Amino acid sequence: MWRAIFLFLLVGCVGGNVDADFGAKYIGARYATDPLGEMKSPDTDPLIRFDTFDCTTFVETVLAGGDVQKLNKIRYSDGVPDFVQRNHFIETDWLSNNSDIVQNVSNRYAPTAIHTVTIDKKNWFRVMHNMDTDFAPRTARLEYIPYKYAADIQVERPVVVLFLRDNPKIRDKIGTDLAVRHMGFLLPNGVLRHASRRVGAVVETPFREYVQRMMESEKNLGIMILEIKK
Repeated sequence: MWRAIFLFLLVGCVGGNVDADFGAKYIGARYATDPLGEMKSPDTDPLIRFDTFDCTTFVETVLAGGDVQKLNKIRYSDGVPDFVQRNHFIETDWLSNNSDIVQNVSNRYAPTAIHTVTIDKKNWFRVMHNMDTDFAPRTARLEYIPYKYAADIQVERPVVVLFLRDNPKIRDKIGTDLAVRHMGFLLPNGVLRHASRRVGAVVETPFREYVQRMMESEKNLGIMILEIKK
């Protein structure tokens, strides 16, 4: 924890853009679920750290270039660290609030389909955190590439790739729909660079191999490709 706090204080004084190496420096860093927070209750984890990631915080930290202020703008709807205002849901929060950084360009690469989810954030806060909020349910139509078209996709520059899954049982468990279950960077050399729960670290995986593994479950739908805006 002291190392994480030191890194937070250090990076707060350093500016940055998207990492030029797209997180290569973090390969081997440990995987941990939800390693970042607001440094205050209900999530006292640090605002930024470089020794451990989950899939989302890895992508966010790289997009922020390791700059804590830019990271806050990516992680929170108003750029001010607050648990309730965090972009908890990629489907309705993260994508719309970061439209100045990324853009869904899936239809440029392969035939697409639409998956619709309704995010009931108010119910999620109640079920998962025993908190009362006034969020109204929001519906998102996610354009994605079904897995049968995804294995041969090649990109000319790094993109963010989201992995979609349809699992109705999750609704009863967490109080809302959910679609985006994983994210990482697809690189021009055909490698997926991501923080892997399965491996327990930030790793590089052949993208084709990862897609083929995802196709083993009919609940896994496909991918979204997000262009990183200059």
